[in-house]
Amino acid sequence: MNEIKESLRNIEQTYKVFQQQQFTFIAALEHTRENAHDKIKPISSIGQVQTYMDHYCNNSTDKRIMFMFLSICSDLNKLCQRLESLHPGNTVTNTLLEKCKTLVSHSNDLSGIRAKYPHDVVNHLSCDEARNHYGGVVSLIPIVLDCIKEWVAHTEKLPRNMLHSVSARRAAIYQQTDLPIRHVGDRDHLGLPAYTTEATQTLPSWTEKGRERENRRVKLKELGGLGRAIRKFLDGPWKPPGKHAF
Repeated sequence: MNEIKESLRNIEQTYKVFQQQQFTFIAALEHTRENAHDKIKPISSIGQVQTYMDHYCNNSTDKRIMFMFLSICSDLNKLCQRLESLHPGNTVTNTLLEKCKTLVSHSNDLSGIRAKYPHDVVNHLSCDEARNHYGGVVSLIPIVLDCIKEWVAHTEKLPRNMLHSVSARRAAIYQQTDLPIRHVGDRDHLGLPAYTTEATQTLPSWTEKGRERENRRVKLKELGGLGRAIRKFLDGPWKPPGKHAF
């Protein structure tokens, strides 16, 4: 959890720098939209910003600020994946996490979202810009940051034993599935300890007794008629199979 908080603080620090250059970001979007001949529709997705930067950006200042926006979105996406592996989740945290993952998806339509108080990013736009063009794209990062902070707050209220690494648990399970199939007779060869469960702790002694009895039968068989007589004498009357089998 401490690593999550540290990553969140680093993203927030980067976002503060970006937020101070919001006018530069809007100007970059204006320039690239004009180069793309696409000034009617609003900026509706992260993927659209990526396309503008890759194909319609003509100066280093515009590229730098657009790259900064995309980098923050990418860091938020990676952080969401880490949150998913840290905690199995409950209804509240899962809802918050799904919202974050949807918002930072490259294809998600963000034109309709708006950051509200205490965020003032929308207030820095003109009415036309906020309503028809850039209100969603400038609202994306602060909304996702708020969701992640809320996720952290809810998670910290949960019992400590519920906080664990799901990815580590999965890795342990996968590691177990890679182990070779072992039979009882293989354990000594592999250097493994003997079984200690109640159901199996007598099995080695049964096996040893059975081996001794089989060796005895082979030797008596070699003696012919005398061996059969001795065997009949040693075995005694017939007994039902079960605990008296050996």
